[in-house]
Amino acid sequence: MSQHRFHGRYSTHERTCDAPGCVEAGEFRAPGQHRHGSDGPGEWRWFCLDHVRDFNSGYNFFAGMSTDQIMQAQSPIAGWQTETRAFRPTAGIDGVPRWADFTDPLDAIGARAAAIRRTAAGRAEMIRFTPPERAALEVMGLGAETDRHGLRRRYSELVRRYHPDRNGGDRRHEERLQSVVEAYQLLRKAAAFR
Repeated sequence: MSQHRFHGRYSTHERTCDAPGCVEAGEFRAPGQHRHGSDGPGEWRWFCLDHVRDFNSGYNFFAGMSTDQIMQAQSPIAGWQTETRAFRPTAGIDGVPRWADFTDPLDAIGARAAAIRRTAAGRAEMIRFTPPERAALEVMGLGAETDRHGLRRRYSELVRRYHPDRNGGDRRHEERLQSVVEAYQLLRKAAAFR
């Protein structure tokens, strides 16, 4: 079956026109009773040139729809409020806003682009640290944007939280305290903080 996209003709001699009593070749397709949708592809009816012209002159896409459904179908942002597989929050990008949180697609695209730029900037900042230093930052719960003052403040906060002399004698966190002390010792000597 060859297709001539310019005028919509599908040249074939296997199919006859669906118009009652017509024996011409059905070379032009027209929407059937069942439309394309989320439940699968729709049906096509096949007509000859004369009958497809008749069909098109009387076709009404909005037939059977309520006023609200017609307005929704004509909306330039129709479909953006729904969440599709490609735009799920788990589409491979962490921390990026969900498409379903926006009513305007341009706001969604802008927020997504800003989040991607922030993620890329954070990765670029992490390059200044060695892999052991990155692991130490993770132990401390810090990001690449931290400075020496922020490192000291976070260390003091974690020591108060985990040291038995500071938390009422609770020794359950001694192992965590040890990893915090080791991480701080590594990071305070890091070239990235000089």
